[in-house]
Amino acid sequence: MTFLTSKWLIVTIIVIVFSLVLLYLIGRKSVHTEIVTPASVEQIWSVLVDTKQYEQWNQVFELLEGNLQEGETVKYRFHQDDDNAYEISTSVKQVLENKLLNQGGGMPGVLSFDHRYILEPIEGGTKVVIHEDYRGIAVPFWNPEPVGKAYHRLGQALKNRVAEVYPHE
Repeated sequence: MTFLTSKWLIVTIIVIVFSLVLLYLIGRKSVHTEIVTPASVEQIWSVLVDTKQYEQWNQVFELLEGNLQEGETVKYRFHQDDDNAYEISTSVKQVLENKLLNQGGGMPGVLSFDHRYILEPIEGGTKVVIHEDYRGIAVPFWNPEPVGKAYHRLGQALKNRVAEVYPHE
């Protein structure tokens, strides 16, 4: 009887491990939004990295502490919508001035995120990409659509703030 019990225990453990590995492998989603603005990459960058002014225009990320420098930890209150706000901690992974701001965080293996602002000069202005990839065993059970909507609002707010700070003549 002990053998039967231990056999089923081993089978159960194998099934659980296989299920977790499978969830991890299929646990990938992303959100993506783009805006185009007549401003230069330098103008957009100056607004994007001036976290002291976020309260003036950024209704999505409320800075709680930290600096946008590689290796730093930054804490935000993420306002997904009018009813939901979450405190999140990010690690600034990469900063390429006027091109890329990359942050990441979450719970590795469970639900982690890789967030990027990408600035691309185009004819007559700049394309701003806000992209976030998610990975982990909880991702298949999670709907990132509200985050995508928040990032769309963020893109529009950034565009409006840049136009306010650098009026197009």
